[in-house]
Amino acid sequence: MLLRDLVTAFALLLIIEGLLPFFAPRFWQNTMRDLSQFNPKTIRIGGIISMLAGAFLLQFLH
Repeated sequence: MLLRDLVTAFALLLIIEGLLPFFAPRFWQNTMRDLSQFNPKTIRIGGIISMLAGAFLLQFLH
């Protein structure tokens, strides 16, 4: 059950991640180019904020 849920979550992640490059490839390219100019520490902070927001949302939903 847990493995199935994890694979389902991963599949949904791939679908969501693919939406922007599919529907707006030029915007996605420009965004990735702009993000590559950020300091790695800033990107890391954005990543941890995103993970904490996801964990909070999961906790809230369950």
